[in-house]
Amino acid sequence: MSTKDTLLREIDTLPAECLGEVVDFVEYIKQKQMRKLPETMMLSEASLAKEWDTPEEDKAWRHL
Repeated sequence: MSTKDTLLREIDTLPAECLGEVVDFVEYIKQKQMRKLPETMMLSEASLAKEWDTPEEDKAWRHL
């Protein structure tokens, strides 16, 4: 059984009045992940620049 299946099974056993808390927690986790995204993008920028900042890449994308 997958983790998702286990989670869904556990949610099915909760009383209806607890489901709002589950939704709140899922939204919190999603927001937390979104805050990490820009940091990850910034950290990878230097390594990706080695590939992107080349005359060949400039020529390939010049028409856009």
